[in-house]
Amino acid sequence: MRKVEVKPYNEHWALKFNEEAEKLYKIFNTEILELHHIGSTSVEGLKAKPIIDIMPVVKDIKKIDKFNDAMIAIGYEPIGENGIPGRRYFQKGGDDRTHHIHIFQLDNPEIDRHLAFRDYLRAHLNAAKEYGNLKEALAQRYPYDIESYIKGKEHLVLDIEQKAVEWYQNLKA
Repeated sequence: MRKVEVKPYNEHWALKFNEEAEKLYKIFNTEILELHHIGSTSVEGLKAKPIIDIMPVVKDIKKIDKFNDAMIAIGYEPIGENGIPGRRYFQKGGDDRTHHIHIFQLDNPEIDRHLAFRDYLRAHLNAAKEYGNLKEALAQRYPYDIESYIKGKEHLVLDIEQKAVEWYQNLKA
């Protein structure tokens, strides 16, 4: 059974991202246009589940499925879209999850949503602290119930996301 654990920020998360990014570049090569560290482990100081979220941006999402065997060879499980149209999702580590890969084609609006959320938390430390404290409390309350953990943070995530997208669009304008 998968345990929900939220830990204090760890500076090694950035190193783990870089190590995995090298592996992904070797597999996908020129298909990758950009590669981003996203999720809570990408925000310095934010409490997080110690799972590295990586978002490669690619030229053509339809070509990604042909790399499933190579991803399996380095420990990933291909999950397909996993609830987000146009995404290819991979997870590593089974119940002791270590990495999530979220691959999107360059024109997918999910890219900006993920980057807006990350960058907003990096720039708004009070929002990051509130989010981290909520995640920690929910992990303590629901250590073996990931669905309740996710549902418990849903309202705050949507609130931050709305502010983040507006803030991000203003930055890009």
